[in-house]
Amino acid sequence: MLNRLPHWQLAIISGLLIGAAYPVLPFGFLAWFGFVPFIHITLNTTPGNSFRLGYLAGSVANLVAVYWIGFNSGAVFITALASMIGAILYLGIFWGLFAAGISWLNIKTSRGLMLWPLLWVLMEYLRSFGALGFPWINLATTQAGYLPLIQLAEITGSYGIAFWIILINVFIYRALTLRKKMQSALIYGAAIFLLVFITGLLRIDYLKDIDHAQSIDVAIVQPNLNPNDKWKSEKRENVFNLMDSTLVEALALKPQLVIWPESAVPAYLRTNKYRSRRIEKRVFDAGIPLLTGAVDRLKQDNGEWSVFNGSILYKPDSTQTIYHKMHLVPFAEYIPLSGKFPVLKKLNFGQGNFAHGEMFTIFEVDSVKFSNIICYESSIPQLVRKFVSAGARMITIETNDAWVGQTSGPYQHYALAVLRAVENRVPIVRCANTGISGYIDITGKTTNKIPLNELGIAKQVVNIPSRVSLYARFGDIFVFLNFLIMIVISGVGWKRK
Repeated sequence: MLNRLPHWQLAIISGLLIGAAYPVLPFGFLAWFGFVPFIHITLNTTPGNSFRLGYLAGSVANLVAVYWIGFNSGAVFITALASMIGAILYLGIFWGLFAAGISWLNIKTSRGLMLWPLLWVLMEYLRSFGALGFPWINLATTQAGYLPLIQLAEITGSYGIAFWIILINVFIYRALTLRKKMQSALIYGAAIFLLVFITGLLRIDYLKDIDHAQSIDVAIVQPNLNPNDKWKSEKRENVFNLMDSTLVEALALKPQLVIWPESAVPAYLRTNKYRSRRIEKRVFDAGIPLLTGAVDRLKQDNGEWSVFNGSILYKPDSTQTIYHKMHLVPFAEYIPLSGKFPVLKKLNFGQGNFAHGEMFTIFEVDSVKFSNIICYESSIPQLVRKFVSAGARMITIETNDAWVGQTSGPYQHYALAVLRAVENRVPIVRCANTGISGYIDITGKTTNKIPLNELGIAKQVVNIPSRVSLYARFGDIFVFLNFLIMIVISGVGWKRK
């Protein structure tokens, strides 16, 4: 089939298979063989053609995977549609450059197939950096539903999962194209699959009985509010009343900490004393802290206000600890380069104009140290790891996925939280406005999940491990090792050819 179909059809087939492997549908297994047609293209055409066909495959895959960007109800339809198209066209470039690189290396070294998983890992890593970095669609996201298969992330990070996926595809491709070596290729592929799967099962079994240094009883509130109505003046009091009533219910469960979602109430809580006192009184009377998402603002020396997307920890002793979101969503929460060129802030696409936070804030409740990640930040492995390295032993995630409705976006976002828990071996408590909320242990297992578009309150004792993962301690050593091996293989192949 690979030789009978034109390359452009093979590119579309790969794009469709890989795109469909991302949540919400349970089709993650498609990634195990979805790259096979794409591999064939890169090894059998010129770098120029490979770029064009790779761009096509990547655009199709990203359209299927992140179509939900176009359903952002917080922006006008044209803006949301343009954002989706722009993201797809931009992300397709990485597939195109990758395909051209493999094709060129294969011509120069005859080692293209061997270099496939190594270069793919490097591509994903580079794609995660900068204002337009988008690790959301790293291949590991497709496997979040298969817990045994993602346990190696505690050593390699999510990039090791991508390496494993591509390696399986490489052996399947060898089996299909080298008939004399079909049996050995399938045996090697099956051995690698089973090795990761069985090791993952054993690791999960070991970790479920591991001793815990600490524990904390946490209650989460999922209010299920329409974010488009929240800031309307006629709706604000209703929002406060709902949040107040859910807070009373959560406090009645006698947890050690209550969590509200991102931007839980329509007010600058730190400076709005009337609204803040109401919350402070509840916290003081119950003797239980509250962590809430809240917009914040600070007056600068030049008299202008900087606005932040942040979170505030209210404690019964009247102290407050504040975190300001560090990684903002480009074209949604700010305009890239607007810090250097303030005139860009005057552009109005319906986006916010938030300022970037600069502190890796560590909260503490009953001697448990944790950090709060806001929305899109949970998709960035390096950022979450830095919070853990700074001392956090639990991660809370506050988010508002209501903007994209009942699309695959919220399900993919939850899958990312599962990956972050396994990577760092820290528990994650996720609190979302309209869902999905829940508790994720260090193996990625979810408990007390509150489904999408439901109002709910859930409480659970969260166990805090005494040690974090190798990935949390040493970072992306696996990626750099991949790079060095790629250089060696390319150099040897080049010399021999």
